Amino acid sequence: MNNLEFISNNENDTMVLANKLAKKLHKGDVVILSGDLGTGKTKFVEGFLTNFNLQNEISSPTFNIVNEYKNDDVSIYHFDVYRLENVSEFYEIGGDEFFDNGICLIEWGEIIKEAIPDEHLTISFKRDSSENKRIITISSFGKHYDEILDTF
Repeated sequence: MNNLEFISNNENDTMVLANKLAKKLHKGDVVILSGDLGTGKTKFVEGFLTNFNLQNEISSPTFNIVNEYKNDDVSIYHFDVYRLENVSEFYEIGGDEFFDNGICLIEWGEIIKEAIPDEHLTISFKRDSSENKRIITISSFGKHYDEILDTF
């Protein structure tokens, strides 16, 4: 496991980091977004989608559980599993079937950790001393993701 830590001073910094990471990910990659409400997870997804020219498509999947964004090259599945009571509900909606079909970004992924592939990225968002400043830590699990972080 490798860890990289970044300081985001504002929403734009978070979006730039997400866009940079998006350039390195492909179909089948899984990213867990972890952090308290309002720490920048959805803003990160917006920056991620910018790489695929889909930034104007974003909406929070809180009530839908998953939103799909597509361009000619890849599907991106943005999950928000906050409202799920347990991992069984994730399996009931066929959530694990998305893993091989596109890039999966999963907010609150710790709720369904048993369903998450062993190899994945986890991105943790924490507030720092100022209202807008965030500490963002990217952790890799598995050789594929170690190599991605090594090139970051």
